[in-house]
Amino acid sequence: MTIPTVDLRSWRTASPRARAEIISAVDEGLRTAGFLLVTGHGVDPALRAAIRREARAFFLLPPAAKEAYTAKVGGRGWLGPGAEANSYAEGAPSPPDLKESFSFAADEPTGNAKVDAEWFAPNTWPSETPALRADVQTYLAQMRTLSDELLELLAVTLGENEDCFTRHTGHPTWGFNINWYPARDVLGEPQPGQFRIGAHTDFGTVTVLDRQAGRGGLQVFTDADGWQDAPFDPDAFTINIGDLMARWTDGRWRSGRHRVLPPPADAPTEELMSLVYFYECDPGTDVRGTDSHVYLRAQLDAITVT
Repeated sequence: MTIPTVDLRSWRTASPRARAEIISAVDEGLRTAGFLLVTGHGVDPALRAAIRREARAFFLLPPAAKEAYTAKVGGRGWLGPGAEANSYAEGAPSPPDLKESFSFAADEPTGNAKVDAEWFAPNTWPSETPALRADVQTYLAQMRTLSDELLELLAVTLGENEDCFTRHTGHPTWGFNINWYPARDVLGEPQPGQFRIGAHTDFGTVTVLDRQAGRGGLQVFTDADGWQDAPFDPDAFTINIGDLMARWTDGRWRSGRHRVLPPPADAPTEELMSLVYFYECDPGTDVRGTDSHVYLRAQLDAITVT
C-alpha cells in the first residue's frame, strides 16, 4: 500500500528536481489509496491535546446533559450513539457506528439568506467546557490555511495553476468532527458488522485527520492489498481526498476508502479520539457537471440513521 509522507516545509523551499519527486509521490499515493501523511504543517501538538482533553470532559458528561446539544448529521452539536452509519453512503446496511461526535461547521454568513440557513448557521458551544471554544476556533483557522495549501499542492501535482482549486474556496463550507470512540468495556460487544466507523469515502475535497494509534484504529482499502492498517506518525496529519476531488480529477485520483475498526476485544479499555476536518468548496461550485452542495447534502442525509 502506497501512502507517502510529504514534508510541507521541504515542499515550500524545494528545488525543481525535489518538487518533481514530491509530485510523483503525491500522485502515486492519490491514484492508489487516496491518502497522504503530511508533516511540516506547523500545528502545535499542545493545541490538539488541549482540544482532546476538553472534548473528553464533555463526552463523559451524563447523557441528559449532552442531549441538550443534540444535532443531526451535518449540523452543529452532539451526535450521540446510534446517530450515524457511514457505510450507508455505499449503500451497505450495517448497525450504527460505535462513536459519539461533537460537530462544528462553517458559520460565517455569505449574505445569501437561503445559503446561510442551510450551510452557514451558528455553531453550538457546550457551556460545561468553556475552554473548548477558543481552542477549536484557533484550530479551525489553522485547518483552513492548511487545507488551502494542500489544494495548491494538489493543483501543482496535476500540472494546473496553483489556484485551480482555491479559486473555488473563497467562502467555502467545511465540517469539523471531534469523534470519540469509547472503550469496549463501556460499550460491550459490537454487533456483527459493527465498526467504530463503517467503510466509506469522504464527500468533499480534502480531509485533514489528527488521529491516535490504536488496535481499533484506521484502516485503508486499496485494490492491490485490500484492508490494511493505516501508517501512523504522531507528528503527521493523515490526509485523504474525497469524492468531489476524485471527480474533479476525472477519476485519476481515488476517493480514499477507509474505516475505523471496532473496539478490540484484546484491548478492552482502549478509547480513541480523532479530530477530523472536512474541507469542501464554495456553495454551488460546479464539479464536472455536479453541483457540489447538492451532492454533499445528499451524502450527509444518506449516512443519517433514521
